[in-house]
Amino acid sequence: MQCSSVSLCKSISGSVRLVKGNVIDRRCLSSSGSLTIVRREEGVEHITLANPKTRNAMSLDMMKKITEDISRAGEDKNVRTIVLRGEGKVFSAGHNLKEMTVETGYDYHMEIFNTCEKMMQLVSQVPVPVVGVVTGLAAAAGCQLICSCDLVVAAPTARFSTPGAAVGLFCHTPGIPLARRVPRAVSGYMLLTGEAITAEEAYNAGLVSRLVQEDKVDEEVERICAAIASKPRGVITLGKRFYQQQLELPMSLAYPAGGRVMADNLWYKDAQEGIAAFKEKRKPVFSHTEDKVDA
Repeated sequence: MQCSSVSLCKSISGSVRLVKGNVIDRRCLSSSGSLTIVRREEGVEHITLANPKTRNAMSLDMMKKITEDISRAGEDKNVRTIVLRGEGKVFSAGHNLKEMTVETGYDYHMEIFNTCEKMMQLVSQVPVPVVGVVTGLAAAAGCQLICSCDLVVAAPTARFSTPGAAVGLFCHTPGIPLARRVPRAVSGYMLLTGEAITAEEAYNAGLVSRLVQEDKVDEEVERICAAIASKPRGVITLGKRFYQQQLELPMSLAYPAGGRVMADNLWYKDAQEGIAAFKEKRKPVFSHTEDKVDA
């Protein structure tokens, strides 16, 4: 459907899309109401968890929607960055415990955790950077999602916790990205005590990339997205992919693998354009593809 100014479209799946100029606002609905709001502007896909009545709980439906939204954005070559945030005072309070009683059964419980794993892994695998934005509480699976993001922007009001043990369900899976993001002393404290850490503590521990005043959060996110957009998309994709891979490698394997990736990167058309522009003292004109020069 072509939209010259403003249009409202609703698909069979319950996705409502508002198009205005170069901004797309897509609201993904469930039987219980809106779960996410997706807005695209200047190549940035903004995905907002939009169920504040449940503190943006990671219900099975919510995780499926987030996965769908991220997957769709990653497949679109016009998207350069994905930004995740929560509506209201809480980014996400974690899993919906009402779905985790024995009445729902083991198979349903495994569907929840398999869906959660798929969502978290996708954040790492999607070809563009994912920026998490936190101005309130990110707890349990909500903290897990933030720890899985490539970059995190937070306000001083943000808090991060893995409090599952308090209700008898240890934060086993949230601890996986948490332990890879912060020092052992910090992850151990969060997991074993269930106590929240402040935004400043999270910044000092390396969980948060940028800590700014709440009224400067959007400005900082916009600055980060603009910095990413100025780089060749295909090169950022290659860089993110290898960055994730080398984290799991010992140095003896990471260095030779990195050398091969850099040599491969040199054959990208955008790499040669960047080098030529540097030599010619001009601004590069990137194609934002993964195309290579002919041998």
